[in-house]
Amino acid sequence: MTEVLPEAIWLPSERAGGCPYNPPEQLAEIREKTPLSRIHYSGDVDGWLVTSHALTRQILADPRFSSGSNHHRAPIPGAPSMENPPPAPRGFLALMDPPDHTRYRRQLTGQFTVRRMRQLTDRIEEITTECLDAMEQREGTVDLVDAFTRRIPGVVIAELLGLSYDDRQAFTDLVDHMHSLGREKASIEEQTKAFLAVRGFMSELMLAKRENPTDDLFSGLATSEFSDDEIINLGLTLLGAGLDTVAGTLALGVLALLNNPEQYALLGKAEDDETVARAVEELLRFTTVLPFLQRSALEDVEIDGHVVKAGEMVTLSTAAANRDADKFGAPDELDITRSARGHVSFGHGIHQCVAQQLARVELQVAFPALARRFPTLRLAVAPEDVPVRDEVAFYGLWSLPVTWDRG
Repeated sequence: MTEVLPEAIWLPSERAGGCPYNPPEQLAEIREKTPLSRIHYSGDVDGWLVTSHALTRQILADPRFSSGSNHHRAPIPGAPSMENPPPAPRGFLALMDPPDHTRYRRQLTGQFTVRRMRQLTDRIEEITTECLDAMEQREGTVDLVDAFTRRIPGVVIAELLGLSYDDRQAFTDLVDHMHSLGREKASIEEQTKAFLAVRGFMSELMLAKRENPTDDLFSGLATSEFSDDEIINLGLTLLGAGLDTVAGTLALGVLALLNNPEQYALLGKAEDDETVARAVEELLRFTTVLPFLQRSALEDVEIDGHVVKAGEMVTLSTAAANRDADKFGAPDELDITRSARGHVSFGHGIHQCVAQQLARVELQVAFPALARRFPTLRLAVAPEDVPVRDEVAFYGLWSLPVTWDRG
């Protein structure tokens, strides 16, 4: 007999103060009752919420569920709604299905070569050391977001795009302004204006790279067979995947480590690559900066004894899936010695993050380097006073005030 589901609710979003890396407690309560439940979407539509690890991976790997944005609605009260959302612009592969998705992903994946990753590892180590050297010269409280957690992926993405030294500051200013609007709760018009400014910069960069290509990732895209709009949108996809996710994971990961000082000390003593890699996977699982993913059913699909009807939306809570005790023992404890393999922080299936290996390289360099250089690092404010970046798609921190013992 099919289980009777509880009444639909809005997606829980309230997190406990001081521990913004912890999912809303209500998600665990929902999962204990049923891994598949009903939720509301904007536009007076109901759909489904998945909170278990097993069902999340099952649906992400199922071709009967679409990533196409033309069915997407927000599981958040008061969010704007469109009766018939248009398909995603060409090039935004995260919102596309095969065969278009396959074509775009193949081109992007081809840019993340083993040779380029090796080159980037050496360069990321240099960038990280430069950041730590600059921090060591500063007195008093330091904002780790500005000095470290956002700076490292910011420099890396600028170099992947092949920006000249003179262009980097202009690009950084544009991107920082676009993201800061989330904190200021700017209007849709202001956010659109900022986005178009970044897009315009990408357009000019594409033309310059086409004229004079160099050995960088964006030159590879600019000289491909794709149209101008496709190349620009692929560049914007790379920007989102390579900057916010890494910056958010670094910031929330450091906060989690400082709230668990024995884990921070343990990371500082890690001497081999395998130990560091294991710690990074655990921090990715524990922080989960992309709290949910969305899919829509292309046909009627039976899931966990219920029928998800064609066209219905499904929200997959990656944050809840990564804290599922059926997959991870003591899931709410940070344990950098555990095996967190199988987490869904990068998604799963054909849409698994194309830049995940780049992100791993950055995190595997940055986390232990910070813990080794500043073993006495600690928060300069109470954990609940750390400003959380939760107004935008990727979780993170607006700032992270820290200090340490200076000799």
